[in-house]
Amino acid sequence: MRLLAALALGVSALFALAPQPAHAWGGYAHGITAEIALANSSSDVRSKVFVLMRQHEVLGTPECPITTLHELSVWADCVRRTRWRWGYTAAWHYRTTPICKAYEPWRNCSGGNCVNAQVKRNHRLLADESLPVHIRLEALAWLVHFVGDLHTPLHSGDKDDRGANDRVADYGIVPDRNLHSIWDGPLAERAITTGEPIVRRFSAAERAELGGGEIDDWGRESWQIARDFVYPNAFDTDPCASDLPDDTALTQQDIIDAIPIARRRVQQSGIRIAELLESAFAPGPLPVEEEHRR
Repeated sequence: MRLLAALALGVSALFALAPQPAHAWGGYAHGITAEIALANSSSDVRSKVFVLMRQHEVLGTPECPITTLHELSVWADCVRRTRWRWGYTAAWHYRTTPICKAYEPWRNCSGGNCVNAQVKRNHRLLADESLPVHIRLEALAWLVHFVGDLHTPLHSGDKDDRGANDRVADYGIVPDRNLHSIWDGPLAERAITTGEPIVRRFSAAERAELGGGEIDDWGRESWQIARDFVYPNAFDTDPCASDLPDDTALTQQDIIDAIPIARRRVQQSGIRIAELLESAFAPGPLPVEEEHRR
């Protein structure tokens, strides 16, 4: 019986690691960031979030309901499957800058069609209580999801390979994934489940250390992690010194080295979502619009 149980567990793990379409952090990681955010929000903010969620039918997306925090956190990915209605939002999930060039947050974001701009836009929409419920609920769902995307390194930095989607990579003994999907899925999930429970109320000192910064700073952090860690870790070389091969393999040591970095990005995402929710739901004037740059 023990042998059968072990075999079943192994088969389940392999299915979990099977290649999946890479849109952003897997649903598990996005759900965890939402849970961290609510655990570190005030009771007033939590109440306002759930009041909006209870009105999810106004969105007209029965195939993508918002009845739980997990559903809220992945709604942005769910609706993308209905391409005739939501296909225009695909570019909102990333804003990649080549890792061997300077990071410029206003580049590759024509018309606000990138993740940095959409975090800013939806924060303002959520804060505007004069707007209809469906707009504010959409804004809440976009915001929770896109902050997670912004903290995913390969949504901000790449080497002309579609956020490493074009780099075939083995994940330990699991072959033929791609580097993007590894960071979005199994690596994030392993980081979340390694160590102490990640969903909890963080201390004030921890929140101060993990949070803060401007939205464009968060994208720059992800870009720098892609440049200084993700690509060197995967290819064992300076990614800007020469061309990289199309395929590679992450060893168990590579994975172990990546876990604390991936875990911290999940934690930062959750804390920063909490900060944005607090400021969006706080009484007072709307957030000041930033200067738009071409």
